[in-house]
Amino acid sequence: MRAHKLDTAIRREQIALAALELLGSQGSQELSIAGVARKVGLVPSGIYRHFKSKDLLLEATLDLIAERLQDNLRRVRQEQAGALARLESLLAREVQMVQEHHALPHVLLAEGILTDSPRRRRKAGRIMSDYFQGIERIVRQGQLAGELRRELDPISVVLSFKGILLPAVLFNRLDPKGLDLSRHARKAWKLFHRAVAAPDPAGHNDPHHKDNPTERNQP
Repeated sequence: MRAHKLDTAIRREQIALAALELLGSQGSQELSIAGVARKVGLVPSGIYRHFKSKDLLLEATLDLIAERLQDNLRRVRQEQAGALARLESLLAREVQMVQEHHALPHVLLAEGILTDSPRRRRKAGRIMSDYFQGIERIVRQGQLAGELRRELDPISVVLSFKGILLPAVLFNRLDPKGLDLSRHARKAWKLFHRAVAAPDPAGHNDPHHKDNPTERNQP
């Protein structure tokens, strides 16, 4: 029974991932159960065994995104000690997510996906609110520890942090040549770091300082 449940969970995730990829190229209106089935290698009835409707499948893509975002927060809290290191690691994980799942911003922002269903709109709002609150906790902890400037509004810091990647992602959807997101993130991080890091006479929180651990081994 446990193995069956695990197989079912894996298959549902595979289907949701396939739908997420197709949403990036087709949009919600063009997405079809038959198209998702072809991508996964199933017949349409195989999809319906896991998701009774297209609406439920679209909700599953939102659930998948929420899981990925919260997992990123958990991992940076476990792997990094300070707020700046956690934020830099989180930024790198966001870049990786977008590179692996190009449709991710589209799913959260596209009008067709959200306005067609008040329930999905509310779900997307909760996903982003929970994620922003997780980042805000990192910021507030950094301020209490004296690592981040205490005079800064935490919400503004969070929005500035999110502003590193989102405009670049949107630009890449409009320009076929696009930007190198990894390179852009590294450069933009240095600007963000200077703006939010608390002054340190020893220079240890300077992103250019030779002893700064977040800059080691960076290309």
